[in-house]
Amino acid sequence: MTAPYAAVIPIVIVGLSAVAAMLAEAFRQRDERMPIAGLGLIGLAGAAIASVSLWDINAKSFEVIRSDNFALFINLVLCIVGILTMLLSNEVIEREQIPPGEYYALTLFAICGMMMMAAATDLLVIFIALEILSLAVYVLTGIRRQSAAGAEAAFKYFLLGGFSSAFFLYGVAFAYALSGSTRIDEIGTALSAQATGAPNTLALLAVGLMAVGFAFKVSAVPFHMWTPDAYEGAPTIVTAFMSTGVKAAAFAAFARVFLSSLEPLQAQWIPVLSAIAALTMIVGTVVGVVQTNVKRMLAYSSIAHAGYLLLGIVSANSAGKAAILFYLLAYAVSNIGALGIVALLGTAENQHDELRDFAGLWRSRPALAGLMTIFLLSLGGIPPTAGFIGKWYIFSAAIQERHYWLAVIGVLTSVISVFFYLRIVVMMYMTEGTDVPRPRVPAAAMTGLAFAVIAVFYLGILPTRVLDLALDSISSIF
Repeated sequence: MTAPYAAVIPIVIVGLSAVAAMLAEAFRQRDERMPIAGLGLIGLAGAAIASVSLWDINAKSFEVIRSDNFALFINLVLCIVGILTMLLSNEVIEREQIPPGEYYALTLFAICGMMMMAAATDLLVIFIALEILSLAVYVLTGIRRQSAAGAEAAFKYFLLGGFSSAFFLYGVAFAYALSGSTRIDEIGTALSAQATGAPNTLALLAVGLMAVGFAFKVSAVPFHMWTPDAYEGAPTIVTAFMSTGVKAAAFAAFARVFLSSLEPLQAQWIPVLSAIAALTMIVGTVVGVVQTNVKRMLAYSSIAHAGYLLLGIVSANSAGKAAILFYLLAYAVSNIGALGIVALLGTAENQHDELRDFAGLWRSRPALAGLMTIFLLSLGGIPPTAGFIGKWYIFSAAIQERHYWLAVIGVLTSVISVFFYLRIVVMMYMTEGTDVPRPRVPAAAMTGLAFAVIAVFYLGILPTRVLDLALDSISSIF
C-alpha cells in the first residue's frame, strides 16, 4: 500500500526547486552571484532518486497521475536532460545577460509539465501538462529581450502552438462525446466495445485531431513549420533543452494514448502515421542537407529523428515500444551534447552557429572538437554509439511488423543524414579557421559534456541493461 500522493512526489520536488529559484532571484542583489543552478540540480537529483524509489510500485495519485515504470523511465530521461542543461547553462546565461532566476525557474516548471504529461492517465490532465510545459518553453524561446530573432521565434512558436493545442482539445472533446469520459482506460474500453463494427465518425475525428496535436509537439511533417525558426531564434542552450525534453514528454504521451486507449483503432491510424513518419524522415533529412546554420541543421535533424521515433509507434509491438524509450534517451544525450557545444562556442556579440564558424576548431579547442564529433556520429547512427543501437532497435521493430518500406526509408535517410553531420566534422578538422574568439569552457560544462559522452558510449556498447529497463517499463502499461 503506497501513500496516496506518492505518484506526484518527483513532480512536486522539481516544482519546489522552481519556486526556490524564483525566490532566490527575488532576493538576489543586482550584481550578486547566487548559485541558483544548484537549486535546480538538487531538485532534479531528488526527483531522480524519488523516481528510482517508486520503481515497480505503480503508484497512483488523484486517479489521474500514475507513476508506472513507463512514466518513471521518462522521468529519469527528463532529469538527465535537466541536469545537463543546468551544467551547460551558467556561462551562457551570464554571456547573454539572461536573468538566472527566470531562466532556471522556467526550465524547472517546464520539466514539471513534462513529467506530468508522461504520467497522466486523463486526456485533460495531459492537456494541462502540455500547456504548462508549452508556456514555459514559449517564454524561454524569447527570453533574450534584446533579440528580435528570439521574439519572432517565440511568437511563431506561440501562435502555432496555440493552434495545435486547440486541435488536441477538440480531439479530447470528441473522445469524451464518444465514451463519456476523458480517462484513457475508459476511452479504450468504450472503443473496444465498438470494435465489432466500423469506427464511427466521432472516433475518427478524435484520433485525427489528437494526432495533429501530438504531431506538432514532436515536429512531425507537415506540422514542423515552427521548428527551424524557433530553434534558430532561441538561445542555443534553450534549443538543446526543448529539442530533447519536449520531444521525450510528447512521445511519452503520444505512445500512452495511441498504444493504449486508441489501440482498437490501429487499422485506421497506422496507415496515416506511417505516411507521416515517412514524410518526416525524408523532409528532415533532405532539407537538413542544404542548411549552413548549424542550429537549423540540427533542427531538421530533430525532425528526422521524430520520424524514426514514429516508427516505434507505428510498429505497435513490444520491441517498438521499448525502442521508443531507449531512443529517447540516446537522442537526448547526443543532441544536448552537440547543441551544448554550439552554445559554449558563442560570444556576446555572435552565436557562432554558422557552419564556417567551426572551421579549424580542432586546432583551437581539440577537446570540444573531439566531443562534438562523437555526438554527431551518434546522431548519424554510427557504431559503437548510442544512436546506432537506437536506430537498430527502431528499424528491427518495424521489420518485425513487416513495415519493410518504412525501414528502408529509415536506413536510406540515416545514410544521407551522415553527410550533413560529417560536413561539420570536415569543417572542424580539414578546413583552415579564422581567428574566431573561443570562450573558456567552465568546469561544470565540461563535466556535463563528459557525462553525455560516457552515456553515448555506454548505451552504444552495453545497451542490454537499459533496454531491459525499457521492456520492463512498457510491461507496466501496455
